[in-house]
Amino acid sequence: MRTGLIAQKMGMTRVFAEDGTHRAVTVLKVDGCQVVAQRTKERDGYVALQLGVGSRKAKNVTKPQRGHFAKAKVEPKRKIVEFRVPDDGLVDVGAEITVAHFAAGQFVDVTGTTIGKGFAGAMKRHNFAGLEASHGVSISHRSHGSTGGRQDPGKVFKNKKMAGHMGQRRRTTQNLKVVGTDLDRGLLLVEGAVPGSKGGFVTVRDAAKRKHAKDLPYPAAVKGADKAEAAPAAEQPAAPAAESGQEAQS
Repeated sequence: MRTGLIAQKMGMTRVFAEDGTHRAVTVLKVDGCQVVAQRTKERDGYVALQLGVGSRKAKNVTKPQRGHFAKAKVEPKRKIVEFRVPDDGLVDVGAEITVAHFAAGQFVDVTGTTIGKGFAGAMKRHNFAGLEASHGVSISHRSHGSTGGRQDPGKVFKNKKMAGHMGQRRRTTQNLKVVGTDLDRGLLLVEGAVPGSKGGFVTVRDAAKRKHAKDLPYPAAVKGADKAEAAPAAEQPAAPAAESGQEAQS
């Protein structure tokens, strides 16, 4: 299992395929995702990578955190997340991981905090039908009905579906397909909806329930190391297309 990435949700748009069909995609921005620390089995009892993204002013960071970032020789980060990795999946501290870590066509799991809806009724929160609009029902059409069962059992069971706080929960959407990546702008296009609001941070990992191609960057796509490999691959498809267009005109 490779490490994941921290991304920022920018919103949704659509992309068109060659046959004219369009697909709804979520745009995720990966900007300055650096390795802040390593967790090893000998020292910490588990193996993981601590990644950070975004920037914060030094005056808004606590003194222990300042020392933590200074040890890694990176600027204070706005968001920090740890990703469990195998023993051979560690990346050097200070290295920046780019969106080339994921490839078009693969599947990913995206985790984020859903949009908070506040206190919601049973119809909005649990899709209840509500009470009837006749037969004596006057001002409680959107109520959830009885909950306690009168004298037997005479109590409300735990996890009973009722009105209450909705949203603002950590959720994972699995098996989302990567439509494409933009290395220059650090954008990752994922098909479908992603939990969270615009501007919120999400974590992107390889899908746990899918098999992946063996040619994915391992342990990660580090900035600087992938430029020499990625540039020729991006230029190769364009050349045959131009040649075929010239032959068609001639």
